[in-house]
Amino acid sequence: MSKRHRFLVCYDIADAKRLRRVAKVCESYGSRIQFSVFESALTNTMMASLRAELDAVINHDTDQILFVNLGADDASTPFTMEYLGLPYVKKNRVTII
Repeated sequence: MSKRHRFLVCYDIADAKRLRRVAKVCESYGSRIQFSVFESALTNTMMASLRAELDAVINHDTDQILFVNLGADDASTPFTMEYLGLPYVKKNRVTII
């Protein structure tokens, strides 16, 4: 069995209809912790499925989804972050989530 990693899935979706569809997909993979933030424990296969489902929903020119890898339960992996849609741009200010 594949090891699960904990992810924060955070999104900024420009259209209300796509926003509802993205939320519905995320609800099937994890728990909502804020309006546009979910925590999910995912295997590699589950993560690939989640990304594929979301990829089919979003507009890559206006929407953004961030996948923040919080690491495995045994903390053997470092913190990483990926995105779909608009690229992540590091801000020069502190962002509080």
